[in-house]
Amino acid sequence: MKKEEFERLLDVCCGTLTHEARKSGFKTSMQFENRVREVLDDLLQDESGMRVDFDSPPQAFPDIALGEYGVEVKFTLADTWKSIANSIQESQRVQSVKYIYIVFGKMGGKPEVRWGDYEKSVVHVRTSHVPRFEVELPPKGETGRKSLFELMGVSYSDFSKMNINEKMKYVRAYAKKIHPNERLWWMGDEEEGTHTLPLNIRLYTNLTDAEKIRYRAEALLLCPKILKSGRARKKYDDAVMFLLSYHGVLCHQARDLFSAGSVANPENDDNGGLYIERAVKLLEHDMAKAAVEMEDALFVEYWGESVKPKDRIRKWLEKADEIAVGWSPSKVLFKKVKK
Repeated sequence: MKKEEFERLLDVCCGTLTHEARKSGFKTSMQFENRVREVLDDLLQDESGMRVDFDSPPQAFPDIALGEYGVEVKFTLADTWKSIANSIQESQRVQSVKYIYIVFGKMGGKPEVRWGDYEKSVVHVRTSHVPRFEVELPPKGETGRKSLFELMGVSYSDFSKMNINEKMKYVRAYAKKIHPNERLWWMGDEEEGTHTLPLNIRLYTNLTDAEKIRYRAEALLLCPKILKSGRARKKYDDAVMFLLSYHGVLCHQARDLFSAGSVANPENDDNGGLYIERAVKLLEHDMAKAAVEMEDALFVEYWGESVKPKDRIRKWLEKADEIAVGWSPSKVLFKKVKK
């Protein structure tokens, strides 16, 4: 099958999936990925007799391998075409695949499914525990945007064949180019390991109020051990590392994010109560929003398991009840979510 033929097949696939997304919707990434496989399998049988492997390894990249063609599936409940992608190490890459495409299902806003060339869609490299690509499909009709590989001055094909040390040289040069006046953090040139810090650092105190609320909500959701006793050691460590490694935010006093009077009692009233409980109550809406929109990979990383978006607040309450001392979060928080 020629590239043009495969791309026409992707047009048909995305058209079918867009219709289904607007009619009945997709609730989870797994549901969407399975449906992508089914639609592609039907189309391939009609066009070429090729078959989709429904039992491919879960960590394989790309998700669907079809001879020299591959499809990486992305899904979000938010209204965005941006997503975290695979590790730059690509240790699980299917070697037979030469051309990689993205099929992206966006359920937020007006639901739609689109495809894009993978190399052209990689726009950035970011880090949590390991350096990962960030992909984004451009608005329809937009042209002229440069991919990450164009900005780094190397083709994706050549980059993929390099070892991690060679790849990080390009990442460092790219980081210095886009952040010439900021302090940069990265893995040493001689080390072969994971890059555990982001490319640029911002101070928490310099964030906007909206950013502070969003990041506190995300950190509290991923790191429920923040609710441990006030005397518990290291209870803020995961939250601090999440803010630093995922958002590039450095916080001097982590305790002040969740239990200080300025965040738990901004009205400075005399109603008493646990400051941490009051702080969570003020973040309920933002935590519920984060639970729906944050990528599943983060919950696997911080909770050790994949949890469907609709179940994340319930799961968080279970974890919080086991951790909190002197009160039961499930009895006072997220009353509407639990019903």
